[in-house]
Amino acid sequence: MVSIASNLVVGRSELEDFIRPRHHGVLLTTRRSGRPQSSLVTMGLDVSGRIVVSSYPERAKVLNVKRDPAASMVVMSDSFGGEWVHVDGEAEVIDLPESVEPLVEYFRVISGEHPDWDEYRQAMVDQGKCLIRLTIEQWGPIATGGFPQSVADKM
Repeated sequence: MVSIASNLVVGRSELEDFIRPRHHGVLLTTRRSGRPQSSLVTMGLDVSGRIVVSSYPERAKVLNVKRDPAASMVVMSDSFGGEWVHVDGEAEVIDLPESVEPLVEYFRVISGEHPDWDEYRQAMVDQGKCLIRLTIEQWGPIATGGFPQSVADKM
């Protein structure tokens, strides 16, 4: 069977429905040199429709966002050949102590309820965690890889 590439243009609501159950992404930020920097991340969609990523203040992605908030994310399906979408927007970094409650929401949107929220909050403080929050401004179609239809028709 031949795999046909697809591109499904969607509105904001459909985009969020697509992103919400997916938690694998590639965050793209800009290095000081102007070249892209990519980070494989676990991500979620918060209740306000922003993509959220847990990180550490000294990580390149955090330093890049603080210098230049323009960022992109490729949201992937669990399987490599599955659907994906590219989104662009403006990112912000939330540092401790303000990051604790947004990190609780990050955990909830990915994994559900934690058995001990006080323990989780303390762990986030002990680990020095911060949160990157990407406000989605534009997006491409939900896509799949494969052959263009014109090529598949000749096979």
